[in-house]
Amino acid sequence: MERVQYSFKRYEKKFLLTPEQYRAILPVLKEKLAEDGYGVHTVCNLYFDTDNFDLIRRSVEKPPYKEKFRLRSYGVPEQDSIVFAEIKKKFNGVVYKRRVDAPPQAIYAFVQDGQRLHQDPQIQREIQWFLQMYQPEPKVFIGYERLAMNGLEDPALRVTFDWNIRWRSDRLDLCEGDAGEPVLSGKQIVMEVKTPSAIPLWLVSLLSEYQIYSTGFSKYGTCYQQYIAPIIFGKRKVHYA
Repeated sequence: MERVQYSFKRYEKKFLLTPEQYRAILPVLKEKLAEDGYGVHTVCNLYFDTDNFDLIRRSVEKPPYKEKFRLRSYGVPEQDSIVFAEIKKKFNGVVYKRRVDAPPQAIYAFVQDGQRLHQDPQIQREIQWFLQMYQPEPKVFIGYERLAMNGLEDPALRVTFDWNIRWRSDRLDLCEGDAGEPVLSGKQIVMEVKTPSAIPLWLVSLLSEYQIYSTGFSKYGTCYQQYIAPIIFGKRKVHYA
């Protein structure tokens, strides 16, 4: 099983792939990368926001600095499962993530009532400061299937593939299952390259060969723009066909 990491600083680039592109590059990637300890698994996320969705509204405007908060589990959590509480920040292209973990009941007590966990007190203070400042509440569940791979020569290089991305705005509890409505049309796959430095040249060449280009795609941002904003603000949908 993978060693749990609680603090990240890295660059993250996203790409939208067709199934054909995914099948074409996967054998090449497997020469340089190995699947992580989870294999293909379901990722469940519960995004928190203000009543007016201020955090995601600011994020989709692509400012130099943006931040979000979510709960995340790998699979639908049970009573003794681990759930992460995460702050994710992006400043001038660099992504910073800080998180703590605990079983669902303890995580909810930490987020809702400020009950302390037996983990890094500094990260707990950062999360509590964020929660006190924004007073966010659960707004959107987003789940998907993921295949994650790490570099054989460079373990800090991480590549993930996400598909069957789905969302819901009710039953806002990770323990309520992973069902939801599709976020993307078609069978697109989201590829994400995560690295503390530049993307290696061999990977740049591979992506260029198959005409795979980076995009500003965001799961929560796309869900907000396509489904939430048109209802509450009357904004036009943004399509990723």
